Amino acid sequence: MSITVENIFKYYGEQKALNKVSFSIKKGEIVGFLGPNGAGKSTMMKILTTYISSFEGKAMVNGFNVEEDKLKVQQCVGYLPEHNPLYLDMYVREYLGFNAEVYKVDKTRIEEVIEKTGLTPEAHKKIEQLSKGYRQRVGLANALLHNPEVLILDEPTTGLDPNQLLEIRELVKTVAKDGGKTVLLSTHIMQEVEAICDRVLILNKGNLVHDKSIADTIKDKSLERLFTELTIQK
Repeated sequence: MSITVENIFKYYGEQKALNKVSFSIKKGEIVGFLGPNGAGKSTMMKILTTYISSFEGKAMVNGFNVEEDKLKVQQCVGYLPEHNPLYLDMYVREYLGFNAEVYKVDKTRIEEVIEKTGLTPEAHKKIEQLSKGYRQRVGLANALLHNPEVLILDEPTTGLDPNQLLEIRELVKTVAKDGGKTVLLSTHIMQEVEAICDRVLILNKGNLVHDKSIADTIKDKSLERLFTELTIQK
């Protein structure tokens, strides 16, 4: 398994963010991670990427424990957080070169990820000059720099226009399928999940309330209707 989560509990003070969450993801799967705001999605992703270490339970990425083998986990995970942290005054190649030094990867990898993410026409520009769609491409290029086996993407298409959304959606699908990477993708866009994901996980109030293949998920009703039924406040 690329990702294994067993009985994860996480509290913020007295508030329970995750409640006995367990799931596993096979190598090469693209999994949609859904839930209303505050459901615990970002918390789970931060645990898997070692940004959060104080929790109960067990989480493994590529066979490495996220608490005991943090550096090894970081080496095999590419992470694009919800708020894409970029140095806007740097040029695209300069920014990727800076991160290549951090990752200690060969500089030839920079041009590879620029081409793979469709950044070639904009690579000579400062990041502040780019549209949001291209800034997301820079974030994804950075996540791919060290050629990770697992990609964890937290709402990568938020705020994009319909054309940009389609471009990033196809880019994620291509990168995952062609490179054989495992992808955990958080989003609020149901069509995105139906278009690119193999499986769907739904969190609500810290509880995992759904874990099925996309085919089984939408067999009897739309994903949007299922999501509403499982997460609506009663």
